[in-house]
Amino acid sequence: MARWELLASERHAGLTMRRADAAGRHFVQVVPGEFAKLATCCPIVLTKHPETGRFYAGALLGFTSGENLAGNLDGVMPLDLEREGFFIVDTDIAVDLDQPRFAADLEAGVERVALFDLDGTPSTHLRRVQRALGLLHAGVAESEALMQALLDARLIEPIDVSLSFDDGERLRLEGLYTVGRDALAELDDATALRLFRAGQLHHAHTLIDSLQQIARLAHRRNERLALA
Repeated sequence: MARWELLASERHAGLTMRRADAAGRHFVQVVPGEFAKLATCCPIVLTKHPETGRFYAGALLGFTSGENLAGNLDGVMPLDLEREGFFIVDTDIAVDLDQPRFAADLEAGVERVALFDLDGTPSTHLRRVQRALGLLHAGVAESEALMQALLDARLIEPIDVSLSFDDGERLRLEGLYTVGRDALAELDDATALRLFRAGQLHHAHTLIDSLQQIARLAHRRNERLALA
């Protein structure tokens, strides 16, 4: 069971953490407000929650577990990674002290940052966490509405990602979905207008366009293989 506590400046005045990073992550859940910025560096795909079967969106950072080909994501850090180790309980913020981000034995050279300044006010780093939690809280409802709208319009379709690399390895990614380009183009005017007014048509196009980044990630993987 997680060892969590409600965050308080008095109790956690000396608590430090690792900065948010995407090291060792090949997939991270994202919300619609993040689509546009993340689509500049990685594919945004849809998949199904293993327990509920509901669709949600995620940024594909690599092709195998623990493989990050998208880089350090400076300036476009996903909200779910920014708030890692923190969550909302009612109207308060809680901290999971068992999360590796707070480990006392972080690797040598890993910078630690404080949650609170000397006067007890939230540090710049904690304010980023607070902002990420707020955006995620709002973004979950927006994401659910988007997924339902895409389903209602019959726009979601599976994608087949089959890749071959310079070392002879072949990978096939399964369980991924996107918005069908042809289905989107064939929408009736009323549905297209409804999606447009809800801001969902833009997200649908962004999902499609982001798939171009799959080739970019594959190229980076081959570059790594060449240097190995």
